[in-house]
Amino acid sequence: MPAASRLPGLSPEQASLVTAWLPHATLVRDHSWGLTDTTVLQLRRSEGEDVVVKAAGPGNHHLDREVTAHESWLRPWTSRGRAPTLLHVDRLAKVLVTAYLPGRLVEGDESEGSPDTYRQAGQLLRLLHDQASRTDDGFEAAMDARAMAWLDAPHRIDGTTERELRRRIDGHRPGPARLVPTHGDWQPRNWLVHQGEVAAIDFGRAAWQTPDTDLARLSAQQFVGRPDLEAAFVEGYGSDPRAGEGWLRVRLREAVGTAVWAYQVGDEPFEAQGHRMIRDVLADG
Repeated sequence: MPAASRLPGLSPEQASLVTAWLPHATLVRDHSWGLTDTTVLQLRRSEGEDVVVKAAGPGNHHLDREVTAHESWLRPWTSRGRAPTLLHVDRLAKVLVTAYLPGRLVEGDESEGSPDTYRQAGQLLRLLHDQASRTDDGFEAAMDARAMAWLDAPHRIDGTTERELRRRIDGHRPGPARLVPTHGDWQPRNWLVHQGEVAAIDFGRAAWQTPDTDLARLSAQQFVGRPDLEAAFVEGYGSDPRAGEGWLRVRLREAVGTAVWAYQVGDEPFEAQGHRMIRDVLADG
């Protein structure tokens, strides 16, 4: 059985559960980032099949979102082999096990620059978004409050810029919003490619949100200077959910959250991206 010492990053309770679920499994690779309290381990079962163990700390809310996504929203992907299937879970202990999907991470791979990758990513995202929708009268106000909370936290946004961001958020007049199931972090870092097919991983930010939020990271990263990738994505999705004033609000909130969160976890390159996003959205709005 895999001893706790051979399951790095797991609490004794989590290691005990994994040992019971996966007797005789051995550690293949630790995929954890190290920036948060989430642990991701690739294990090999005695039968030779690989699985992925994901565990989180007591205050982590992302694993709950991941479990909800697996239980409620991922069938359009798992039925096509384009997302991992859930095998074991304990919400209270904050640990789950999924099947292992073969493939290379798109981020940093040659496929990251291929329009076909983005066409497939658009198609996959549309499958997720089209499952359900609902109207929420309080969503926009809640997102504005969250952005303000980020600005209340420690950060390195200069005072003049912070005041302008607060002014613009205060000036929003929130109305009803149409929400759909979203991935929450839709970008090449969370895509795999295997034999030419794109698959999705990492659902810790999945939630009911507006469809355009799933394009926020791509628009600030991979689409910059690559209109061919943007066009391929929109073609795959079937339309462009970014429209009007709502998209500007999404960009502003994403920029603030990126700059502040990255500062808090010490990710300086990502923090610099957040500050660039802030400059761009203020210039456009």
